[in-house]
Amino acid sequence: MELYQKSLENFKHSYIAFSTLAVIGQSCMGSIAAMYILSNGTNPIQMIQLAIIVIICMSVNTAILAQLTPKTVFNLLITSVISSVFFIIVNTLIL
Repeated sequence: MELYQKSLENFKHSYIAFSTLAVIGQSCMGSIAAMYILSNGTNPIQMIQLAIIVIICMSVNTAILAQLTPKTVFNLLITSVISSVFFIIVNTLIL
């Protein structure tokens, strides 16, 4: 929990800079996850996974553009990164 609090304080301190990096970084990770999902085909399971990852990544970008609180953006960013990594791992193991 101490790591989370320290990271959140750093994020709040340089919110504009980290927001810019967050948009770029999580969009790239989301697109990589989408590539791995689509590399396994286009059946309904893959389309559900694709919809989930797109919604999560878009929510981070929306939160940043809507200028929500830094804590909300930070939590959505963590969720986006974790879900992208999860879908990358799951779809890599399927190949």
